[in-house]
Amino acid sequence: MNPTPEEIAAFADGQLEGADHARVAAAIAADPALERQVSAHRALANRLGAHFAPITAEPVPDHLAALLKAPQDKVVSLAEARARRKGPPRWAWLAGPALAASLVLALTLRPPGDADRAGYADAQLASALDSQLVGRQSADAPVRVLLSFRDAGGAYCRAFERAAGAAIACRDAQGWQLRNRSPVTGSGTNSGTNSGAPSGQYRQASSAGDVLAAAQAMANGPALSAEEELAAQRNGWRVRP
Repeated sequence: MNPTPEEIAAFADGQLEGADHARVAAAIAADPALERQVSAHRALANRLGAHFAPITAEPVPDHLAALLKAPQDKVVSLAEARARRKGPPRWAWLAGPALAASLVLALTLRPPGDADRAGYADAQLASALDSQLVGRQSADAPVRVLLSFRDAGGAYCRAFERAAGAAIACRDAQGWQLRNRSPVTGSGTNSGTNSGAPSGQYRQASSAGDVLAAAQAMANGPALSAEEELAAQRNGWRVRP
């Protein structure tokens, strides 16, 4: 049986041991395609390490360091906290109708064209994907681009992370299309995880690790170098015929 993608990645990262390592190593030695997958994974890992090394070397900001050193004199009683929260707040009967009215207004006043843009990056995300380069972006940017690559069709794709989660977007004629998103079922779940989104909508991948694994599967070759990324940006991320 051929090794799974997870086993290939674990082998490339040196995480397999014993019989598992021997089995996967034998399969890789007998299959040039698996050897190429291992080489691509290691090249991607090396490039990501080079990109993020300056960030990991940065000192911890003073305000965060102060939190770590702050004394914790007061011990909070969980029982008392639960007792205080027991039952709905006295203002809940007022807030409920107000929240419902806000939801109706939000749906009614939805800007035209949003439905046509379903599946594509919003304005803030699109601007970041258009302009930010992996090696030149701010450490506290709302959107952080993890890497850039080209997919099997030749389109430019970019893995990114923001507060809503991490995902991959690929450039086409309409904009940045979000690729590695999972459909949410009618019950609001996907793969057993409650997403909180209604049926027919999509959610982003949950972590940068998920995204990097998806990027490795999608990429036709290694991630773009800094020079290749800059050239693609100057060309508007368009694929030249």
